[in-house]
Amino acid sequence: MSRLKIYKEQNVLDAARERISFIFDEFDSIYLSFSGGKDSSVMFHLVAEEAIKRSRKFGLLIIDLEAQYTETINHVHDMIKDYKDVIELFWICLPIKLRNAVSNYQPTWTAWGKESKDIWVREKPKMKGVYSEASQLPFFFDNMEFEEFIILFGDWYNGPDSKTACFVGIRCDESLNRFRTIASKTKEKYKDKQFTTKVIENLYNAYPMYDWRTEDIWKFHAKYPEKKYNKIYEQMNKAGVKPSQMRLCQPYGDDQRKGLWLYHLLEPETWYKLIARVNGVNSGALYIQETGNINGYNKIFKPENHTWKSFCLLLLRTMPEVTRDHYIERFTKFIAGWKRRGYPVMPDEAPMELENKHWAPSWRRLCKVLLRNDWWCKGLGMTQPKSDAYGEYLELKKSKKEKKCVEA
Repeated sequence: MSRLKIYKEQNVLDAARERISFIFDEFDSIYLSFSGGKDSSVMFHLVAEEAIKRSRKFGLLIIDLEAQYTETINHVHDMIKDYKDVIELFWICLPIKLRNAVSNYQPTWTAWGKESKDIWVREKPKMKGVYSEASQLPFFFDNMEFEEFIILFGDWYNGPDSKTACFVGIRCDESLNRFRTIASKTKEKYKDKQFTTKVIENLYNAYPMYDWRTEDIWKFHAKYPEKKYNKIYEQMNKAGVKPSQMRLCQPYGDDQRKGLWLYHLLEPETWYKLIARVNGVNSGALYIQETGNINGYNKIFKPENHTWKSFCLLLLRTMPEVTRDHYIERFTKFIAGWKRRGYPVMPDEAPMELENKHWAPSWRRLCKVLLRNDWWCKGLGMTQPKSDAYGEYLELKKSKKEKKCVEA
């Protein structure tokens, strides 16, 4: 990664301000995706700073996933209050389907699901700019996937004839996927600016803080102590969490479940609500740090007198029918794909280096997916599919566009 980086004399704060100013110059409408986390909070401060200079407003998108730290919600309220004169608020509290990686019996959960109202982690906020009914957004349908909402909101906010940018506070150092988002040589960009990515027609994401490191976030707050930040990070620091490992996301996801234990320590009242909200939280928090067969991390072992294939079939038999059928469907596609690539019979195992690089199939890889509760089989190189509803929406939009062209 370091060989692809180009270091400059300009510091990252000045560079970010310059990029933000460029976006304000170029785009008709602008909104910011705000989570209440450390990165998006600094982004909020910088974007608001530019908006104040120009006496211009921008949209503030908050996708509220219900199960969040109370300290995070307090911080969100504080930021909204501080910058109320330059924002147009879109605080989304709608039924959005999310991953539950701590249970085979409830592989997904729905934030703000109507059927779970009695056990919501907290009540919906009540203020102007909160979207709590599906009828408020023409594109919304219940149980929409998070990733779908992001695109459809941007398309709706963009309007028919405007050019829109969405500020997103991601940094390359956080993950390889985020690095690829910025460094990709094949993506469509706006005016060849590498910190931008085309989402759909006339809608671009902008990542002006992509080159910041974790320490740059806290240097910013040391330089500007009056700028608010989420105090949950102070508690995480006291709990011994490294700054680079501090994350704020919905707590039940594939990666996020590793931080479940923190809720118990930092906000006990929130923790007890998390336990009641979805299946498997307590055991997930207890065992997620374990390696081996408990969670499928690092080296795994098959039981005595079993092959990896027979162990895989055993694991499938122990699962709920819906979960088992889901994995069988994904595995069937995986096996068929490798047959076309010269593996008529899938080996029980392959050299570990080849398995880890996804260069060879094996029944051991399937076992690891099951032990990890890897719902979308990312360990097999698969991705989450778009829902049928999303495809129907795109078709409807396409037909309306074609009809408009004919009438014109």
